[in-house]
Amino acid sequence: MKTDKTQYQNMVKLASPPSTHLKNWALSFLIGGAVCAFGEGLSLFFKHLRMSEEQARAMVPVTLIVLTAVFTAFGLYDRLAKHAGAGLGVPITGFANSIVSPAMEFQSEGRILGVGMNLFRLAGPVLVYGSAVCTLYGVIYYFFIR
Repeated sequence: MKTDKTQYQNMVKLASPPSTHLKNWALSFLIGGAVCAFGEGLSLFFKHLRMSEEQARAMVPVTLIVLTAVFTAFGLYDRLAKHAGAGLGVPITGFANSIVSPAMEFQSEGRILGVGMNLFRLAGPVLVYGSAVCTLYGVIYYFFIR
């Protein structure tokens, strides 16, 4: 049996699940916004504890990183990410998850060879190349722009 292009497209349309782009975009926006609002709430909380502006700004990313690592370790981050999509890719939480996830996958191999060796599997190249580019930029700035 030979099918033409129109018949094939109709078969694909019937077999494909309905698109949920609008729902995914809305959830991503709302959950990403909620993460950012939570960060702002943390900042206000730390200021309420009589921390200076500088100390509060330093504590917010530290708290978000620790919470993301804990959520990743207990599998909560992945469950939330199924619904949030890119909304949890807010740079600091996404980066913390990318560091902890490989370590959690290999924890059965032990603390040194499993967790330690795989901790920076994904984030390592980002750190290396980011540091190299920052150093190069600093050298160019020092000698040519300053």
